[in-house]
Amino acid sequence: MHIINEHIEAQVIDPLLVRTRRWSPTVRYLSQTEVHVYALSIAASVLLSLYPFLTVMFSLVRILGSLAAWQALNRALLDYFPGELGEFIQRNLLANLDKPAHSRFQLVSLVLLMLTANGVFEPLEVALNRAWGAVTNRSYLRNQLMSFGLIILCGGLVIASAMLTAVNEGFVQARIGGTIKPWMTLLLFKLVAVPLTMLALFLTYWLLPNCRVPVRPLIRVSIAVGGALEILKYVALAAWPWLNTKLLNEYDVFSHSVEVLLFSMLASFIVLAGAEWTVRHTSAPKIRAKQ
Repeated sequence: MHIINEHIEAQVIDPLLVRTRRWSPTVRYLSQTEVHVYALSIAASVLLSLYPFLTVMFSLVRILGSLAAWQALNRALLDYFPGELGEFIQRNLLANLDKPAHSRFQLVSLVLLMLTANGVFEPLEVALNRAWGAVTNRSYLRNQLMSFGLIILCGGLVIASAMLTAVNEGFVQARIGGTIKPWMTLLLFKLVAVPLTMLALFLTYWLLPNCRVPVRPLIRVSIAVGGALEILKYVALAAWPWLNTKLLNEYDVFSHSVEVLLFSMLASFIVLAGAEWTVRHTSAPKIRAKQ
């Protein structure tokens, strides 16, 4: 009887041990000092490039003249940044766009975006190269060109998300012959935004490392990481009242900057964990640097 009980306990405990062993290398990876340096560097670059990026995106949608796309882009902003933080960014961004002299600064925003966005992809490239075992990083110029290309791709996906959401809303509204309910609007936005986020992650995982990486595992990890980032937004939204009060007490006028920094750093950890998981579970061929 004692042997049978031990056998049953082993059957119950073994799956838990297997899951723990699967995740423990990722936890050890995320606890490394250099990974924290990568994540903080990425988050700081997001903080620097966020406002110029949003300025360019909103300016382009305004030029396109689609009210539904404009509303979808506003919805995306409030969806990615929870609570009062999203409202603060939206309020100041729209006020800046409505200034008569703003048209002179659109080019400045674009230049700032080009100069700061490379900081997002530079440490990310180093982290992905380290994960995949690439011997060398790209030269500074090649990294700038790759970063610029990825910014164009990601910006295009943002615009595409807004336009597709607008088209879907128009189609549904024409079919039901009335006003779309708020939950339907959110659902239509999610059906477009989440897959495009996963596509942006796939392109980053595939193009950014300075080596040839297998494509099929990247599809799976992009879907998983995209889902994890979506969960992170709802966790942040649930913790927002406490977090906002705490940061406001400690950082005062800098609280919103710290909020963007913390949220971006957590998102960076998830992206880097996805890369580590993929490398560890992939029977990758011999790594070759991209020429």
